[in-house]
Amino acid sequence: MAGTHIDFWFSMGSTYSYLSVMRLREVEQSTGLSFRWRPFHLLLILQEMNHVPFADKPAKMRYMWRDLGRRAAMYGIPTALPAPYPAKQSIMANLVATVGMNEGWGADFVRAAYRRWLQRGEETGSEPNLSSSLRDIGQDPDRVLHIANADETSDLLSAETRAARQLGIFGSPTFSVGPELFWGDDRLADAISWCRHGQVRRG
Repeated sequence: MAGTHIDFWFSMGSTYSYLSVMRLREVEQSTGLSFRWRPFHLLLILQEMNHVPFADKPAKMRYMWRDLGRRAAMYGIPTALPAPYPAKQSIMANLVATVGMNEGWGADFVRAAYRRWLQRGEETGSEPNLSSSLRDIGQDPDRVLHIANADETSDLLSAETRAARQLGIFGSPTFSVGPELFWGDDRLADAISWCRHGQVRRG
């Protein structure tokens, strides 16, 4: 039986997640499917795996920026690369996104924060990105950041990170249809096919 939604797992320090973040609204409109946005703390999982991609691998990082730029151009998504990386305070952006998902404006914040990071060079999770992104979407930074720093929000993010770990997620973005995982923006079409047909089909 065809499904109606796909879980979109992402971490705000992930560069490749930008490609998915900026096109999911259009994908929802064209497919009739819905995406459940689920921020999690990927860095914690990567540290447990003793794996931090790109940051200490200059050749791989150069490729990442070039690849991201090419794919963004294919989709018509603006970029100004390279951008500040790694994002040292990405957990703070994840916490704000967690608040936003609970209050209904999370996807708007994520899009605004990614625009400021990968189009304007304002590091995600840090100022002025945090406060400016919140103002961009009509939210009060003082109020939201207070909630984001509360223990309850940290607990929610930790719970989502545990859920991601239990599913076997190791990267961002990841799409899940039940227990079936599709890692990477370039696997979005496969996730849609699985959601619709229970298998990956061509075309």
